[in-house]
Amino acid sequence: MTTTWKIFDGSLEPHDRVANVSSAPPWRPSASRDRGAGEAADRSDRTDRATTFQADPAVIDLVNAALHLRRPLLITGKPGTGKSSLIYAVAHELKLGLVLRWPVTSRSTLQQGLYQYDAIGRFHAKEMEGGTPDIGDYLSLGPLGTALLPSERPRALLIDEIDKSDIDLPNDLLNIFEEGEYSIPELQRLKQPSTVDVTTADGDKASITAGHVRCQEFPFMVLTSNGEREFPPPFLRRCLRLEMPEPTPERIENIVRAHLGLEASKEAEPIIEDFLARRSTSTLATDQLLNAVFLVTAANPEGSSRTELLDALLRALATGTTEAAV
Repeated sequence: MTTTWKIFDGSLEPHDRVANVSSAPPWRPSASRDRGAGEAADRSDRTDRATTFQADPAVIDLVNAALHLRRPLLITGKPGTGKSSLIYAVAHELKLGLVLRWPVTSRSTLQQGLYQYDAIGRFHAKEMEGGTPDIGDYLSLGPLGTALLPSERPRALLIDEIDKSDIDLPNDLLNIFEEGEYSIPELQRLKQPSTVDVTTADGDKASITAGHVRCQEFPFMVLTSNGEREFPPPFLRRCLRLEMPEPTPERIENIVRAHLGLEASKEAEPIIEDFLARRSTSTLATDQLLNAVFLVTAANPEGSSRTELLDALLRALATGTTEAAV
């Protein structure tokens, strides 16, 4: 708990009150909570996201169908409905290890998802040091390439915001979705077929023979979309499609309780009612509610600041919507 809500007061007089800032929200990364000595900066197990996810029966059914059919799960839905959190819950329950994450942009290509090869770096090393540098030191697998490595259990791969991709990427993924394998031409061109050790997306090492990778168990893939574009029928045919429902009022209460505890959820009842009223006429995300509840219960802003902050935190996401005056 902070001794005062306002850590920064605009006086521009240096002080040490930042030491009194509240502990980070449980859903936000924290160096002390998420990383130990020697661990990677991006811990994709995200236990907090996994253990607080609230799945309804329809979501559970589609996840099981995807697991049995070895098909990717394409999830659409409004912001904050838990599209990307789902895979963390599945990976946690099924002990699938760290979730591999590929955040897609308009510049993303299939090769970037599979692997990256630093040909220029290897050439410079050859010029400066002589000899032929080990190609494995200059080749690293991407999230998709790592997910397709042979393993006894399927890996969990999140392809986030696929609707932001270049128009060709969904079609480029078709063969991967169908065959679960890929080749690395730079390794296939070696004079003698050999085994090369490369770095994986999660920081481990993997051995690739003759430049070819084929999965042993098809990875559990979740692709998220905000519904900003249409996908070609061949792509949709290879995916199972799930429309993530908006959480019901009861599930909203469960989510707040799971993240912040019973006492905070009781104190948050008026905020939850405010959120639900606004959501009936606006596009709001559940994490906006969590931010509002956390700030009010942990930082405890006083007076008019509280009302103004709640208005700011619960503003509509989509343009053209009206905010309910509550």
